[in-house]
Amino acid sequence: MRLGTRWGAGTPPHPSVPSALHEAIATQEARFPEAASWTLTWLEGRPRCELDGEVLVSLDPAGRVVVSAPPRAGEPGATGPTAGGPGAAEWEDDDSDDDWLT
Repeated sequence: MRLGTRWGAGTPPHPSVPSALHEAIATQEARFPEAASWTLTWLEGRPRCELDGEVLVSLDPAGRVVVSAPPRAGEPGATGPTAGGPGAAEWEDDDSDDDWLT
């Protein structure tokens, strides 16, 4: 089990955030200058960094950086891609890794 953390936007990412995500995090901070903080959580061993509910920066199962909109209240899942910036993988609706839920 890995514990998550929070850190302030505009400051260096927490040491537990993989360096592969740092560039995408900086890009998203520039897109959302009013955002105050990031939240790091871990899902199935992969990092998920959310910027004040505006954007989610994560790694897919292949280790590619994915930038997407986080789920909104009342919606079943992510609302779609946001501008990912350099290093972001194409948006993929990856419901296939949820087969174990059914």
